[in-house]
Amino acid sequence: MSKRLFVLFSVLIAASMVLAACGGSGGGAATTLKIVSSLPMTGASLTQTQTMVNAIMLRLDQAKSSACGGKYTISYEAWDDASAALGKWDPAVETENANKAAADASIVAYLGTFNSGAAKLSIPILNAAGPLVMISPANTNPGLTKADKDLPGVTDSYYPTGTRSYVRVVAADDIQGKVAANFVQSLGAKTVYILDDQELYGKGVADVFEATAKEIGLTVVGHEGIDPKAADYKALMTKISTSNSGAAPDAIYVGMVVDNNASQLLKDKVAIMGDNTKVKYVGPDGIQTQAFIDGAGADVAEGVYASVAGLPLEKLGPNGQQFLKDYEAKYGKLTEPYAVYGYEAMNVALKAIEDVCAAGGNPADRATLNAAVFAIKDFDGALGTWSFDANGDASLTDMTFYQVQGGAYVSVGTFK
Repeated sequence: MSKRLFVLFSVLIAASMVLAACGGSGGGAATTLKIVSSLPMTGASLTQTQTMVNAIMLRLDQAKSSACGGKYTISYEAWDDASAALGKWDPAVETENANKAAADASIVAYLGTFNSGAAKLSIPILNAAGPLVMISPANTNPGLTKADKDLPGVTDSYYPTGTRSYVRVVAADDIQGKVAANFVQSLGAKTVYILDDQELYGKGVADVFEATAKEIGLTVVGHEGIDPKAADYKALMTKISTSNSGAAPDAIYVGMVVDNNASQLLKDKVAIMGDNTKVKYVGPDGIQTQAFIDGAGADVAEGVYASVAGLPLEKLGPNGQQFLKDYEAKYGKLTEPYAVYGYEAMNVALKAIEDVCAAGGNPADRATLNAAVFAIKDFDGALGTWSFDANGDASLTDMTFYQVQGGAYVSVGTFK
């Protein structure tokens, strides 16, 4: 045999071995399906996102990293969409992650994002790649799935293929903002000052809060965006302290994430207006994290209210209670509310893979898996029994309010 033919023969043998290892021929090892998450693993959000990654890995471990009777091996990688330079999610990093996932044919599901502004960037990239289904455990901006009344067609522009490819297992801010305004009124407040961090999520929930406040007769004294990089907010809080005809408003509502100087904003509020008993301080899930309390100090944060979609952990159904038991057995006490949503996001991906196999399909085909995700109905998951609608929104609408008591968030009521 000539040296040239020997080399060619060796290459063919090596190639056949690779194909067999990848399941490319019958009787070989299981084909690997890759799932990735894109969440901010750098900065203040880490206290939340690490528990989400833990929960994602827990669900995969329970499935023994396999699907469809062992025909497929499931691998998972946790990607960071934050940067040290910003100390929070970074548009450039999230865009890079989305493009990397789109280009890797082995990736069949993208779990993320955490921030709605990040989702706005990645949805169209992933939609054009198959589409590659995106399952968010945390995004709440309504415009990601529902047309914005002020910007007709904006939602459809996120989906260049014309096929929806983004779902979320958490309720949107059109629910959170409405419930929050009613909750603030139930605290006895008649006047409120609204602040937001000028990001898609923060401003979005604040705008819904404002619209609802006006509908229910809650007087909005003012609404403005803050500079998340400001050294302090004492001048702002001094202005707010006399904004209600020379007096302070009954409440301040902040639409923001913890990464955007949320703890400093609260510290300056308390420094100027006193503790949170007289002028109530209320926010959305972006500040419902231990990092917010630790950053401000337990005494300063005492009495703050924050909302989170869904039931509190202790009130979840049997599947949710099992999740909590399993999580705490492996990772210790769970205090962050979004861990269960990370678990449910992986739950959805695995459910869709199994459904495709049961129907005789190929879960490695992105379009097929995407359709299976949207077809999920009456799913008995960790969050309860729920379904996806045609927009990609889950049917879950419960909203729970928490209050800082003794240095930790404690649930004080669940509302529809």
